[in-house]
Amino acid sequence: MSRTVVCITGASGSIYGIRLVEELSRLGGVDLIVSSAGHRVIEEEVGRERFEKIRNLVTFHDEKDISSPLASGSTLCSYRGVVIAPCSMSTLGCIANGINYNLIHRVGEVALKERIKLILLVREMPYSLVHIENMLRVAKAGAVVMPASPGFYHKPKSMEDLINFVVGKVMDMLGIENDLYSRWKGL
Repeated sequence: MSRTVVCITGASGSIYGIRLVEELSRLGGVDLIVSSAGHRVIEEEVGRERFEKIRNLVTFHDEKDISSPLASGSTLCSYRGVVIAPCSMSTLGCIANGINYNLIHRVGEVALKERIKLILLVREMPYSLVHIENMLRVAKAGAVVMPASPGFYHKPKSMEDLINFVVGKVMDMLGIENDLYSRWKGL
């Protein structure tokens, strides 16, 4: 089973990263990096208890640990991919411009240079021209930019259905079969 790196930044929507870790941890190893702002958002939006449950399912890396094995392409090349969910516009800007203030930025940069699948689940709106240009820049470099935009054709009944739709689409991009949402079957 392949490992996946999941990063949670300070954008609203930390539930996407947590839900993704819950699913991925059943299929293989997960390495998790949470920014300091990400920790604050998790506490506000999801609560410490649910985060502590996933923390026991992963290999946790401190965002300040630039000596982490994940900071090197020789390690990261054996991973299925890197998902930043949610991805703040600040993190997007750093990755788009090759700036490394923390391990999340470094892992994003390494994924691009090593041609490892990098999925950025951007979660802020509206977008400024700077945001759009940064999305274009990382897309041209090989990243997949996915706005956290759930579909409604599957007739969601709950917030969990909306979250699962987005997480299921991320897993699709990683090449992982899942049944987190009902797929379009036509009219």
